[in-house]
Amino acid sequence: MAVLAFVFGSLLALVPLLIAACSILTSFLVVYGLTTVTDVSVIVQFIVALIGLGVAIDYSLLLVTRWREEQAAGYEGDEAVRRAMATAGRAIVFSGGAVAIGLVAMVVLPVPFLRSVGYGGIIIPIVSVVAVLTLLPVLLARFGSRIDRPRLRRGGGAGRGWSAWARGVARFRWAAVAASGAVLVTLAVAALGLHLGDPESDALASSGPAYEGRAALVHSGVPTGVLTPIDVLVPRGVDPAATAARLTRLPGVVTAIAPDTSAWRRDGTALVAVLPAAEGGSAAGKDTVRRVRAAVPAGVGVGGSAAVGVDFAKAVYGAFPLMLTLIAVATFLLLARGFRSLLLPLKAVLLNLLSLAAVLGTMVLVWQDGYGSEPIWGIAATGSITEFVPVMVFAFLYGLSMDYEVFILARMREEYDRTGSTRTAVVEGIGRTGRLVTSAALILFLAFASLASAPITELKVFATGLGLGVLLDATVIRALLVPALVSLFGRWNWWLPRWAAWALRVRPARLPPEPVPDPVPAGRP
Repeated sequence: MAVLAFVFGSLLALVPLLIAACSILTSFLVVYGLTTVTDVSVIVQFIVALIGLGVAIDYSLLLVTRWREEQAAGYEGDEAVRRAMATAGRAIVFSGGAVAIGLVAMVVLPVPFLRSVGYGGIIIPIVSVVAVLTLLPVLLARFGSRIDRPRLRRGGGAGRGWSAWARGVARFRWAAVAASGAVLVTLAVAALGLHLGDPESDALASSGPAYEGRAALVHSGVPTGVLTPIDVLVPRGVDPAATAARLTRLPGVVTAIAPDTSAWRRDGTALVAVLPAAEGGSAAGKDTVRRVRAAVPAGVGVGGSAAVGVDFAKAVYGAFPLMLTLIAVATFLLLARGFRSLLLPLKAVLLNLLSLAAVLGTMVLVWQDGYGSEPIWGIAATGSITEFVPVMVFAFLYGLSMDYEVFILARMREEYDRTGSTRTAVVEGIGRTGRLVTSAALILFLAFASLASAPITELKVFATGLGLGVLLDATVIRALLVPALVSLFGRWNWWLPRWAAWALRVRPARLPPEPVPDPVPAGRP
């Protein structure tokens, strides 16, 4: 509410919150219907509420801001709403489509938990788009002028500060590309050290019964690997005692315990408990699981949390490169039609992937390596990142960060069509969307910060990944790297050959009769 009040300076700040409330409750209703045909994870309710709050307010901000611009240009009533819908409404549709495409990655994965989260994630942007394109125009047409008071902040023009920033970035574009690229590449390189697995037990909070119980074990000389035992299911015909004796001799195994002959299960199997020295989430613990699986006879099953983690990573990330390629291609085609360009959507997809790699690197530094987790949350370095967290961060952040790209580039495209000048498009595009993107990112960051206060370490990691990703995307990417690259590529940004226009079923933009040339910067970067 404080951010919206700062943006609008009037009672219009209430409108995006109203749209968000309608979108979230409607999405809950759809999810409730979905539970009649499939299982839905309990985490979906938190994701729908927080993602819905951010996405619905983002889209509402874009449309309301454009409506105020049209009013400042002299259009009133329904005409101002129609003109806003013809421009901002189109960007909202493409933005919602990009969010939904990113979440398709979770729906096609062979993991029911992630699939249900993907369903909830897809529902909220679709419902938000529908609410913004149907309910919001009616509210603006009927009540917009009445509640746009006391108008402490006037809308309708490009922000002076953001326009000056864009001119500076365009002038020193090479330096801007080098500085922002260095930050992103450095963080992306840190992502190469990502280790998937459950956080180790020393990542518990510094107080509480779980922490005290672990401390007692360590003080007694018991290895913490016993907290994640490996379950070996032995069928009838295989001697459990001999199996346990063989597994005890394996490297990384403290001992293996076999039941006596009276402990056979009703289905004719016996359970041998293997106690490893290293916890299952660590690299050593996973190596122990692989050695146990290689040592047991045929027909013997190996389970437990560590074994589940190994299988989960193989199922989810085995086909991830192919899935990532398909998502990138689908996003490229969608944005190519929206921007009427081949270079702009290609740049958007590549920058999005670079941003995601930088976010994963930040998560590795903050949580896995502990540079920030202990002083902020009192949690030691986890040593690993839970298997489902990176794919969930990718699925949600891919679309959410693409929102800002669509907002900015759609406005640049519009200004270029009007003036024929790439420099003017950069200055006007950033000047008119800079405050909007910053405010939307801040609202999303606050939503994720509330989730990061949850007492569950995995949720903290997930929420901080999304929050840091949104801030990184709205600052380094959209405020620095995007305008610098657009200014650097010049007229190539708007290139769309006839064959591509025919394939995309769009018409190349008509430029002014006498295009305005891009002025040469006064200083050489």
